[in-house]
Amino acid sequence: MKIILTKDIKALGEAGKLVKVKAGYARNYLLPNGFAIPANQKNLLRIEEIKKQAADEKIALYGKYKEIINKIKDVELTFIRRADESNHLFGSVSENDIVTSLAEKEIDIHKANVILEKHLKEIGTFDVEINFAAELITSVKVKIEGENVDSKEITDNIEVKISEDIETEKEVKKEENTENE
Repeated sequence: MKIILTKDIKALGEAGKLVKVKAGYARNYLLPNGFAIPANQKNLLRIEEIKKQAADEKIALYGKYKEIINKIKDVELTFIRRADESNHLFGSVSENDIVTSLAEKEIDIHKANVILEKHLKEIGTFDVEINFAAELITSVKVKIEGENVDSKEITDNIEVKISEDIETEKEVKKEENTENE
């Protein structure tokens, strides 16, 4: 099926381009979501108009992204997480954490714009890439500080919990024995 793209789509091309795709992909995804229109005579005459409209939208979007990049330049995000003696975090810092922290500073981005190979799981300072478009890339400093948890403290907590469980078990058995008598 031939369609005309109304939005830029990485796998297919830029807005205004005439492309051929499978009918199901066009009917079920591209057309209902407004990413394309059918390539009929009437719409073929509108290709230049679609290209101009897409270019105007792209310019506005790039302006918005440049404003965000200017805001991000001076931002350093700090996260405090529990860590062991070897500075490994018990959790991690993910794209969602970074987006949430930026939102608290009134900088709204989508988590797909945050480029992490894997979640950050160590204490330290990292440069995390924020990618809006091929030529609009910046980075944000992410500092992870540790709330060091001593392994002895963890062991003591486990021992206390085990001894509490044993005491509770003994009390339950005593109650069962007194009920049976």
